[in-house]
Amino acid sequence: MAPLDPSLLLACAATGLVAGVLGGMLGIGGGIVIVPALLLLFDARGVDMAIAAPMAVATSLASIIFTSMAAARAQIRRNAVEWPVVRRWALFLILGSLASGQVAKLFPAGALTIFIGCFLALAACVMFADWRPAPHRSLPGSVPNAGLGFGAGLVSGLAGIGGGNVIVPTLVYFNVPVLRAAATASTLGVPIALFGSLGYVIAGWGDARLPAATAGFVHLPAAVAIIALSVFGAPMGVALAHRLPARLLKRVFALLLIAAAARVLYSGFTALGWL
Repeated sequence: MAPLDPSLLLACAATGLVAGVLGGMLGIGGGIVIVPALLLLFDARGVDMAIAAPMAVATSLASIIFTSMAAARAQIRRNAVEWPVVRRWALFLILGSLASGQVAKLFPAGALTIFIGCFLALAACVMFADWRPAPHRSLPGSVPNAGLGFGAGLVSGLAGIGGGNVIVPTLVYFNVPVLRAAATASTLGVPIALFGSLGYVIAGWGDARLPAATAGFVHLPAAVAIIALSVFGAPMGVALAHRLPARLLKRVFALLLIAAAARVLYSGFTALGWL
């Protein structure tokens, strides 16, 4: 794969724009758009699935560092962050994010792709659901919190997302108000993106199978192309959110996620020789 393939860079820039718009419009993490797009783009260019999957995840994490910082800054200014959760989770979440790159290397070719496809399908189901938590639940003690933080970091790092799709439903399950859960997830998304991408850089460093212009598993030109337009897409999405029905948009996007999940799962099953 050519490092500066014009068609790849244009597709990545378009992906960044779409991720920014949908993120601003629906309040979802950009990674849930970026990962399947990159996975399919790398696969179409003949990249081995054993490399394509961690490259897609790592590049997604690297590309959402700056958008995560901007979102966290805005939420902190609004005083909407649950700081006790941040203090309890941050260290373990960082450890889980760092570990994700090494764990991803343990997956056989296609297995990480199947994990991502299942995660996308689950996220789509959550978008369709109208679930509400039991009113008596509250956040658990120190040891369970450590497990929750580590697990959130690990799963977010393996799936290549900023954490919102894992952290928000977890906090809402424990009756944290959804707006404060989203604000807290935005703040915790910064260490997930930063340390998660660092973990993939370390895990892939010196791997001879990787194409040119990569830092570990991070494909640098693709990350730059995504960042370049995602920063413009987010304000557009926020503006559209006030004009279009959010519930309908979420359901339409959930259908698109199911289609993406099916295609990603097909690639994973093919790589494992199951199809």
